[in-house]
Amino acid sequence: MSARDQLLVVIDPVARRTDGESVRIAKDVLGAGAAVRICLPEGPEDFAKALARRGTRRPVVIGDDRALLRAVAALHRERELHSCAVSVVPVGAVQVLSRSLGVPLGAVAAARAVLEGVERRLDLLVDDSDGVVLGTLRIPPVTASASESAAGSAAGSTAVDGHPWLRTCQSFVRTLAPRARVASAPGPAPARLRVEADGVLVVDLDQPVEGVSVRPGADGFAEVEVRPTSVGAAAQALRVRARTITVSGADFRYRADAVVGGPVRTRTWAVRASAWGLMLPR
Repeated sequence: MSARDQLLVVIDPVARRTDGESVRIAKDVLGAGAAVRICLPEGPEDFAKALARRGTRRPVVIGDDRALLRAVAALHRERELHSCAVSVVPVGAVQVLSRSLGVPLGAVAAARAVLEGVERRLDLLVDDSDGVVLGTLRIPPVTASASESAAGSAAGSTAVDGHPWLRTCQSFVRTLAPRARVASAPGPAPARLRVEADGVLVVDLDQPVEGVSVRPGADGFAEVEVRPTSVGAAAQALRVRARTITVSGADFRYRADAVVGGPVRTRTWAVRASAWGLMLPR
């Protein structure tokens, strides 16, 4: 049996608690097509140890975006990302990153992509503290509730897809429930940041900005967007491509995929071209 047919399946504890049925389905599909070793970590340390001891088995993560990030970060710290392709079966409410990367969201389709898919090499952002970004970096961070609301809605829709009677009941309950007034949350205050792209100044501290976003591309460059604060007419967003991005200023936080980091006064992110592999459908 080839190494491709030998899998280490790491099942995130949150996935086991929140959607045991999807976990079971994924295990059944994977077990029918490959030699599977199941690992049930109880925390981040167990998670990292399981990946470090995988041998020649391909790592498969059953869990949400946080579990995928945890796996890639652990393999990056061990400098093992180049030697294996990561697979993920998304289970859980937070699946925005998995969806954006092209991973099927259904347990069966995602498990089949693990068995029958192809490896796609992807760029990675690595910061000066050895943290990784797979999808999008945002400064200031979007709150978890705002960025995950779409994922939660999608998860709720998926949960009732096979039970139309449940959807009917939910709609009926909504008609009976009183409509609550929800106050709109104020947006983040403008930030004063110095942003440099490959050593070239993009915006300085004297220009308040509404936000900065950075996304790894597919050619060794990151897509950087700086949104200046508008005064009167809408301000034009500044967009550049760079291999290295440095942000500095007063203590600021940032959201790297599903994780909030900081506060820091300066942080540099560098693009690592084709640094990691992800199994995706053919």
